[in-house]
Amino acid sequence: MNRLICFSLALAFFTNTVLSQTARPNVIIIYADDLGYGDVSCYGAKKVATPHIDKLAKAGTRFTNAHTTSATCTPSRYSMLTGEYAWRKPGTGVATGDAAALILPGRSTLPLVFQKAGYKTGVVGKWHLGLGPQRGPDWNGEIKPSPLDIGFDESFIMAATGDRVPCVYVENRRVVNLNPTDPIKVSFKDPVGNEPTGRANPELLKMKHSHGHDFTIINGIGRIGYMTGGKSARWKDEDMADIFTEKAVSFIEKHQTEPFFLYFSTQDIHVPRVPNQRFVGKSGMGPRGDVILQLDWTVGQVMQALDRLNLTKNTLVIFSSDNGPVVDDGYQDQAVELLNGHTPAGSLRGGKYSAFDAGTRVPFIVRWPGQVKAGVSNALVSQIDLLASFAALTNQKFDSATAPDTKDYLAALLGKDKKGRDYLIEHAGIFSIIKGDWKYIEPSNRAKKSIETNTELGNDPQPQLYNLAKDIGEKNNVAAANWEKVKELEGLLKGVKERK
Repeated sequence: MNRLICFSLALAFFTNTVLSQTARPNVIIIYADDLGYGDVSCYGAKKVATPHIDKLAKAGTRFTNAHTTSATCTPSRYSMLTGEYAWRKPGTGVATGDAAALILPGRSTLPLVFQKAGYKTGVVGKWHLGLGPQRGPDWNGEIKPSPLDIGFDESFIMAATGDRVPCVYVENRRVVNLNPTDPIKVSFKDPVGNEPTGRANPELLKMKHSHGHDFTIINGIGRIGYMTGGKSARWKDEDMADIFTEKAVSFIEKHQTEPFFLYFSTQDIHVPRVPNQRFVGKSGMGPRGDVILQLDWTVGQVMQALDRLNLTKNTLVIFSSDNGPVVDDGYQDQAVELLNGHTPAGSLRGGKYSAFDAGTRVPFIVRWPGQVKAGVSNALVSQIDLLASFAALTNQKFDSATAPDTKDYLAALLGKDKKGRDYLIEHAGIFSIIKGDWKYIEPSNRAKKSIETNTELGNDPQPQLYNLAKDIGEKNNVAAANWEKVKELEGLLKGVKERK
């Protein structure tokens, strides 16, 4: 007990020292989409080079045991921004493009923590957390609730994903460049308008679908869902990374003289993978490899802006991903054929959608010059703890009733505590728990493999137990020989699931 008290006092002293020795740091979270543990060179990729991400890792702490809360995008983002496991809230699966706002005013959020601390807050890029009231957003008028109602001062986003309609940008509360005489209509049930679809008009496609993605054609690409109108507002996929990066850099420039928080959520490397012409063919791995290079360029542009504005020393940067990798996720872009020995998940098993660790163990890099030492950390960390940790950094309180699952692991995030969490929860339709070297996956009668994406989903009728220290690839289920550990982790998981 005395040792525990001493450790707690030391952590408190450390946090107070950080706050007293530095001005309030700017904070930038660069959140990639579907980027795997093995997709960047600082995590072992050999077939593709990511020098800007590598440079970030070399100057900061690279985490090897960092996790999202879910193996898919909407729930991971919800959990990170709210401090609440998404599976506690109904309707937080992968959201449609016309979904109502999932995060509502009146609760604690990560941007609200910064806003209350006097920061200017902004979000740029992929949102995918719903917009508007229960009936969904009014694309032709004021969109509310929006990110502006939950702690962000400024917002330039896409509503959902690149492969879903509506294919337009939303700035603050309105669709960008919308002509009111050409109103937008969107549906994920019945056709609207008479726009050609990938299913009926495949000859109009510049990128064909492999599964799904055969509804309204926008910019030569079939999407999920139907859309008509808004022609002057529609994006061009090839320009998306440039536009989002420009908006992110502009936010930094605008607020360079005051503390700011920027949540920069990229479209890359999600489908459809349509890189700018500058990157086409440069990776030798087709569009998927090319958009990894484009993502790396994006990171470089943000880092160069910080250098140019003399903000590097007082800016804490986090780079991570929303879930693990998927290769064929619905388009014929030769991602499988051109892998050329590249392993997107590295030594991990599974991928996006999977209960195996490649679904949620992701690249996670923290750089804060003078405060975070360069190196590698094996601490067990979860993105759900960003809210409580940054509340501690900025000396703010938050409502634990609405953010019940986030905990203060600031010392681990800054590389000072090498242990991190005692345990963490992962979700991929079924639940998993990691504690120490052990991972338990609850039994499930669901399909063992996704035929469409060729992903092992981690489902099995029998309990699964893996010793990750000896078996990072989760190949050897040792549940039968370690039944006491199975029951321990099963009970711990049950307690977390039942706790409100």
